[in-house]
Amino acid sequence: MTAELVRGQNHPLSQSRLEIRVSAGTPVVAVAALGDENGRIHGVEWVAHPGAPTQPGLEVSRQAAADHRLAVDLDAMTDAVHRVSVLLALPAPGGGPGPARFGAVAAPFVAVTGLDGGEIASYTITGLEAESAVVALELYRRQGAWKVRAVGQGYAGGLADLLTDQGLPEAVPLAGTINEAVARGLARSVQAPPPRPADGDRSRQPAAPALGPDQGGTAPQGVPGPVAPSYGGQPAGGPGQTGPQPAYGGAGAADPSAATGGPIDYSHPGRRNSAPPPPPPTAPPAQPGQPAQPVAGDATGWSMEERLYNQVWGMFEDLARTTAAYRSAVDFAESRMDKELEQTLSDPRSRIGGQGDAAREAARARYTHLVDQAREVLDRDLVQLVAEADVVEPALPPAFARWDNPAWHAYRVPMEIPMALRLGDLRLPEADRIRIPMLLRLPLERGLWIDSGRADPVDGSFTDSHDMRRLAMETAVAHAARLLAVYPAGEFTVHVIDPAGSGAQPLAPLTQTGVLAAPPAQGAAGVTDVLGRLTQRVDLVQMALRGGAPDALPPGFDTSQQLLIVNDFPHGFDDRAVNQLRYLADEGPAVGVHLMMVADREESAGYGPLLDPLWRSLLRLTPVPDDHLADPWVGHAWTYEPPLVPPGSQVLHQVLTQVAAARRSWDR
Repeated sequence: MTAELVRGQNHPLSQSRLEIRVSAGTPVVAVAALGDENGRIHGVEWVAHPGAPTQPGLEVSRQAAADHRLAVDLDAMTDAVHRVSVLLALPAPGGGPGPARFGAVAAPFVAVTGLDGGEIASYTITGLEAESAVVALELYRRQGAWKVRAVGQGYAGGLADLLTDQGLPEAVPLAGTINEAVARGLARSVQAPPPRPADGDRSRQPAAPALGPDQGGTAPQGVPGPVAPSYGGQPAGGPGQTGPQPAYGGAGAADPSAATGGPIDYSHPGRRNSAPPPPPPTAPPAQPGQPAQPVAGDATGWSMEERLYNQVWGMFEDLARTTAAYRSAVDFAESRMDKELEQTLSDPRSRIGGQGDAAREAARARYTHLVDQAREVLDRDLVQLVAEADVVEPALPPAFARWDNPAWHAYRVPMEIPMALRLGDLRLPEADRIRIPMLLRLPLERGLWIDSGRADPVDGSFTDSHDMRRLAMETAVAHAARLLAVYPAGEFTVHVIDPAGSGAQPLAPLTQTGVLAAPPAQGAAGVTDVLGRLTQRVDLVQMALRGGAPDALPPGFDTSQQLLIVNDFPHGFDDRAVNQLRYLADEGPAVGVHLMMVADREESAGYGPLLDPLWRSLLRLTPVPDDHLADPWVGHAWTYEPPLVPPGSQVLHQVLTQVAAARRSWDR
């Protein structure tokens, strides 16, 4: 039975290998610090953080996220360690917009579980206001036994003040190192999927509506966090928006709505005003000894779209976990073989002769046996995932489907905004047969950067700089076409800045079908005009929202979502234009103005560190397969494949033609 702790209460721990699960209403940084019998941290090597995620007996997440899982092995702690403190902090300013204090978000929830997933103790950290860092709980040693204590001590000065109070001399430099590591992780993170109820359960739990956006600047997109509502189209927390929800435990847990200041639902939980969702499809009974056949849409949700969305991210999580288990088993086998070989070499009697050769052969044989066992388990899991992917991929709606999916041939302009958009595919080297759709939540909460610079494709192919620029622009056009296609008519507008006109050929599908708001802007004057109009739009909507009068905008104001595609940056951009671009990247997503950069970062190096926050605020994508994206749990380097249109296919032109016709009908 779970012990629901209050501040200051403790509870004995009967297990030494534990998992500490953190759920928050916004992306947070998780840190674990080791202390002596007085609670003092002796040095930076006693702290596990995103820049150094592993320490003896400890492992933490590599980036900010709304959900964390920290691994703790108390038996691996040295005798000098008497305390393990779990520290949570909001990402420091500079990584993008986001809450600056815990009082503005839902109360964080922390649970200590065994390796079987069973909760031992849980704690909801309430009463936080201006604090931006908090000591959530601590595991401490008393008379040879370990206990957990709920702490909840907050610090308004952030991680630096917290670590200083823990007695760490290098507190300020370490806090800077942590914030820098988190900022680096934001630009290469993919969104986290909804949580799953149990490892063996193929039905994914539906998540609560998201409050808003580590893609809007502070967490991977899909992770909820407070932002201003989007103006026009679907609100940031509108119907269908889902994301991870804190696992508040038991009847005594705090109501998250009370922490966020929202209305409290006093209705009886057994009474519903809306009809329950239809049951998900079920697979036919499996043959004895055979696994159940996968079915598209077997995850939970209020619509088939939501079920497929949850199922896709369940597949992503399954592949991440089974690959992590395989890699861990191989690492263990290698370390064991190295240790056995070292022991053999350390014995003078076994250095020469048949005895030493036999010992070395036996060590290698044990290594091969362990690796083969791990590969057998991995292959078994991959067979199930391949079967699931084979039934899920054909069932995906256009917003989730590849361009070669028949769903696009039956395309019609939608009446509602979908939950998410497919930005490409993700795969791992151990499972090259499986492609997991990379889904980005809508409305966009973070800009996109299509990197046209030099790349090292994972397939070893070479692409010169001219072809990279062309491929990058074609990728941007494919993304823009998808966004136009999945929004209702008149609810999404695309602008293009192409100062030198170098993107004319890749832009042809957009310009020839007439889906652009205006011809691509060229020259310095065109750059100034477009940036000035969009900057003014952001200012107007922000003033209207802050004044509580969103209907007080000028007559004829276009309330649709806006996307600005910038090609060939920094050509044609002066200092003022660069500042406007940064402003749109930071402030635009919250009010429906989004940015898509097609640029080579090295070409803008002349601006120095001025543009570093811009690149960090954008999600970097590549026009060729590249392993630059990391998952929110174990940091796998996922290979990203862009969603390019098959060669010779006319699907892009056909879809955009329908979009343009629907837009003309809507404008009448």
